[in-house]
Amino acid sequence: MKLKLDLHDIFNRGHDIDRALRGIIDEAVAKKATLVEIIPGKGSGQLKKRVLRFLDQKEIKALYHRVEKDSKNFGRIFIHFRWK
Repeated sequence: MKLKLDLHDIFNRGHDIDRALRGIIDEAVAKKATLVEIIPGKGSGQLKKRVLRFLDQKEIKALYHRVEKDSKNFGRIFIHFRWK
């Protein structure tokens, strides 16, 4: 199962961004999704950095297996989950 989160609509609302990121991670855990695609967009790269900082938090990092930055599309991040 793959989930997708597009941050284009809320790119300038910091609190909403964190809430949306937390929501998609919680949904992935609840549904045991194997992949979450987050689209911060290309732009200046500040939103992508914010997403990566969010994912690097200790309590969030414990929930997923690895993060992959799309080499062909700068504005896309994949979060991989591994379930037993």
